[in-house]
Amino acid sequence: MFVSPAYAQAAAGGGSMGALEQFLPLILIFVVFYFLLIRPQQKKMKQHKEMLGQLRRGDRVVTAGGIIGTINKLINDTEVSVEIAEGVRVRVLRSTITEVMSKTEPVAGDKAKDEKPEAEPAAEKADK
Repeated sequence: MFVSPAYAQAAAGGGSMGALEQFLPLILIFVVFYFLLIRPQQKKMKQHKEMLGQLRRGDRVVTAGGIIGTINKLINDTEVSVEIAEGVRVRVLRSTITEVMSKTEPVAGDKAKDEKPEAEPAAEKADK
């Protein structure tokens, strides 16, 4: 009785907020989540995938279960044989390898062959 219908109708018309203004906080929250959570996780996954692709025989690795061993054989794209003690070899999934503790040195290729001929003429000059 104290409030007239005219006042109630006028109050309802004053709340005309745009759709963009209503969703702006949600959009800002998504942007923050993307830069703080989603993007770093994708970057980490990409680095892990590259690390798994570069595994070689002789690398010392840590599995997800905490087992430390040396890669004995790359069986296929998903499995690796890891030697965890002398004569004890286990097959683990490549994706369960979490860290490479030490990498083996790549085999010397043509670079070593190129250095040998250069060293031989110097030795021949010293003999003459």
